Amino acid sequence: MNAELRDLYQEIIIDHNNNPRNFRAMADASIQVEADNPLCGDSYRLYLKLAQGRIVDISFQGSGCAISKASLSMLGERLRGASRVQALALFEAVHALLTGETQGDSSALLGELEALAGVRHYPMRVKCASLGWHALKQGLAASAREIGDRV
Repeated sequence: MNAELRDLYQEIIIDHNNNPRNFRAMADASIQVEADNPLCGDSYRLYLKLAQGRIVDISFQGSGCAISKASLSMLGERLRGASRVQALALFEAVHALLTGETQGDSSALLGELEALAGVRHYPMRVKCASLGWHALKQGLAASAREIGDRV
């Protein structure tokens, strides 16, 4: 990764940390999931509102490091309006990106989320970046069990 691209990715993460999107509680959420990383001190609550198999609203609250907050902010922007299947496919793509297991070209699917790619060079930070994504997967799985769907 060249220095110019690395700087751009760093700016995206800083922007999402300083100006997190969807940073609010949601009174009418269908799902609320606690997401904690005791090693880093990250502690968030992810809110999802589902209707007809789609994420119609998504938000989060809590506190943590810049990487976890930026990742949750980007998660919210990217998944509003997504179906469960699309959300889980994006989870898999982000997980592969963070762990260095990316197969093929997933840039079109990831978009701005590629800014998180540098985290894989710092193994202790992968948990920070993936915290919200694992909460998302957990919430979607719990919701699917409630309505008898398969995720």
